[in-house]
Amino acid sequence: MSTDLLTPPTRANGSPDDGFSGEQKRYLEGFFAALNAKGISFGDLAPAPAGPAVPAGPNLDDLTKEERIKHDLHPFDAIEQLMLDARWNAKPDPESIFRFKWNGLFWLSPVKDGYMCRLRIPGGVVKSFQLRELAAISRELTSGYIQITTRNNFQIRLIEPKNCPEVLRRIQSVGLHSKGAGADNIRNITMNPCAGYDPMELIDVRPFVNELATHIISSKEFYDLPRKFNIAFDGGGLVSSVEDTNDIGASAVEIGENDQGIEPGVWFRIALGGVTGHQTFASDWGVLVKQDELIKVVLAIVRVFIRDGDRTNRKKARLKYLLEERGFEKFLTDVEELGKFKLLRLAADSPVQLARKFSQQGHTHVGAYPQKQEGLHYIGASVPVGQMTPKQMERIADIADSYGTGEVRLTVWQNFIIPNIPAAYVKTASKALSKLGFPTEQSPLRNGFVACTGNRYCKFAASDTKGHAIAMMDYLDKRVKLDKPVNVHFTGCAHSCAQHFMGDIGLLGTKAKGESGEGYHITVGGGFGENRKVGRQIFSTVPFESLGTTLEGMLKCYLAKREGDESFHTFCNRHTVGQLQELFSNS
Repeated sequence: MSTDLLTPPTRANGSPDDGFSGEQKRYLEGFFAALNAKGISFGDLAPAPAGPAVPAGPNLDDLTKEERIKHDLHPFDAIEQLMLDARWNAKPDPESIFRFKWNGLFWLSPVKDGYMCRLRIPGGVVKSFQLRELAAISRELTSGYIQITTRNNFQIRLIEPKNCPEVLRRIQSVGLHSKGAGADNIRNITMNPCAGYDPMELIDVRPFVNELATHIISSKEFYDLPRKFNIAFDGGGLVSSVEDTNDIGASAVEIGENDQGIEPGVWFRIALGGVTGHQTFASDWGVLVKQDELIKVVLAIVRVFIRDGDRTNRKKARLKYLLEERGFEKFLTDVEELGKFKLLRLAADSPVQLARKFSQQGHTHVGAYPQKQEGLHYIGASVPVGQMTPKQMERIADIADSYGTGEVRLTVWQNFIIPNIPAAYVKTASKALSKLGFPTEQSPLRNGFVACTGNRYCKFAASDTKGHAIAMMDYLDKRVKLDKPVNVHFTGCAHSCAQHFMGDIGLLGTKAKGESGEGYHITVGGGFGENRKVGRQIFSTVPFESLGTTLEGMLKCYLAKREGDESFHTFCNRHTVGQLQELFSNS
């Protein structure tokens, strides 16, 4: 008899393949355990030893459609289908549309028949050679549309199915990734755009960002979350990372000499549960974390969320809702137990001073500023609503090589920074950037515009946010002269990718009467950091055709009726909604 017939087949990892799926095995184990508990056994087979208790979890039938799709086939294992679709240049089926997001590919139908590819660029740090290859990919394999996102990242579109494998291969060939850039994954990690260069920062957070990114990119464990998850690090510099809008925001604080038994030095505070699209900022967790334990703590938080997050209701699947259900103290205990560590709790009445010694609100990253490295400067350039062409991207790479060290930093405001420019070259580099279409002069109005993708490429958006934002820049710049920055955030739908609730002026796209059929709900008074505030809606369904005159009246009213040199944020928040409606309607 052939010995092959006596040898059980094996899986790719070398373990025996008994022909049963995981679901079938769990069923059989439960079935035989129940029989054994009743004293029923089979012949001379000894009773199986009791296994570890299976943790309680939702029944498969209770899971959301998305969870069942992931259960049937892990999205990374759908790469074969992606290749088959490419061979025939075929449109994806509904389940593949969801799974392909794990490779950063987003099918844009019904708006367009093609994909958008979102990258993963930890901390927004990109090199000149990577910019050149991205520009070449965009020119050769896409429609040439490049966008800086609000998570210091790039998106490129429009990609035909036949070109997707080549786009992914070429992205990876220059050390970049698109893995986990969408759906139920940890999104691109953000940080202060001037980390390592800012003379005011408490600590350079790049090592933390890179270590965490390596964990995420290398482990399949972190590619099955209940919903998306955002993480940001703030090293205490002049330019904020807007960390309090994230599920986890880690902020550096300096602890001086104290009588609380806390070792002096730089620690991290952790804020949890930020989802500005759900009108919620992250709340302080009440703990201090040592530098060498920070990544361990962050990973433990994520693992508790993976284990306990709601997989039966997509609307309640963010960390915010797990915290509301469990409470911060119980969640803290769960994280400590899973991570096998003990965190330093900080009492609410602790005399230890944790506030920043300066405001991040009054500093803009646009312009030239000295670095902590003597004789060097970084230059921040404004990119109108984050859009650029392949040719412009190549030219940015040339400027970074010619005047800097070939490095570029992307920002959450859809702009970029070129660091390490010697003082002698600052004026020349600034002039080159401005000539390219990316001004380096501060503008209290134009520099504050942020816009999501809009309905030109996104099926969820109700309005052309980017086109409208550029039109409003041009309209208002000719009519209103501001002496203090005002941030204007255009977002096309309730997902709030442009975080309209945290803008001085937030605009949420909607259908409206008018020639275009598009309009906006208007909120005011939002802010972040020490100005954190969810904006309040004052006008609804303003047609785009009336938006310019409405915003012009609002800004001119603010200039005429403010107290001293108060900001637009302060002006709005010392008035009620009714008062603002009356003031702005009569201006």
